[in-house]
Amino acid sequence: MPDYLLVKTLHIFSAIVLLGVGLGSVFYKFMADRSGNHEAMALTNRLVVLADTWFTTPTLLIQPLSGLYLVARGGYAWQQTWLQVGLVLYVVAVLCWLPVVVLQLRMRNTSTEVVANGTALSPAYWRDAHRWQLLGVPAFLAMLGILWLMVARPV
Repeated sequence: MPDYLLVKTLHIFSAIVLLGVGLGSVFYKFMADRSGNHEAMALTNRLVVLADTWFTTPTLLIQPLSGLYLVARGGYAWQQTWLQVGLVLYVVAVLCWLPVVVLQLRMRNTSTEVVANGTALSPAYWRDAHRWQLLGVPAFLAMLGILWLMVARPV
């Protein structure tokens, strides 16, 4: 079953990347925003969008595809509660992430314009940043829950 082990490794690796990029993005963006340095904020916002493009988006596609494969090939029953809860948590995470992408793009554009024009950040930027953080909490907790379910597979 070498193909199963390869897909399982890919599944685990993509979960690590997804959690790591998410946590890293939150840390660096939060710290850049706290600094008040507009150049640092603009750069960090650009890099957060880039990280989501390069890492988060592919892993959000790899996770369900590889997970479905593992369930089918691993002999798991879809009726198992841990699988059903994991799927619900995944949907929660994705539904939180989709508006986050829009917020990130707006914050990237706003902070870039502020640096280019030498103006102050608008209250809208800070509202977007607050919403970004609020949406990130349930998404991250859902991903932690999924990780626990993947490892523990409680009966």
